[in-house]
Amino acid sequence: MQALPLRPRFTTALAVISLFFLGSAAARADQPATPQGVTGWWIDQTGKAGIVISPCGNELCGKIEWLRQPLDSAGKPKTDIHNPDAADRSRLICGLTMLGGFTEAQNGSWKGGWIYDPDSGNTYKSKMHVGSDGKLHIRGYIGIPLIGRTEVMTRPATPLKNCAAG
Repeated sequence: MQALPLRPRFTTALAVISLFFLGSAAARADQPATPQGVTGWWIDQTGKAGIVISPCGNELCGKIEWLRQPLDSAGKPKTDIHNPDAADRSRLICGLTMLGGFTEAQNGSWKGGWIYDPDSGNTYKSKMHVGSDGKLHIRGYIGIPLIGRTEVMTRPATPLKNCAAG
């Protein structure tokens, strides 16, 4: 049995490595390297809230600016009733900053942020990117991204009326 020459093995390995890097570049191509790809209006996956993401200094943050049902059962504007800090439970949900601290990662995604869930009162570490599907994928997690869940947001089909505008 004759050993294969080193060159074909090297060529095969080089081809495999090249395909890996081409695939990585293609995966990053769907993640804009500028905030314009993630800024603007987004609808959460439940369809209950509209979030506006915009620059906050050198970071990105997002506020709830539209609610399908802005009033509670008593007919009053919804407040942050699940907040663990009793002093913050009277904050209005409309206008509430629910994500922030995001900085651009080298691969065009956004990292180092946090996301607040007003339905539970919990805040999670977070990262996000716009996928090739045009949707915003926000991963909220505890400790490491493996322990968490992804919220998928879409652009609204029609303009939304800011809930603070009345």
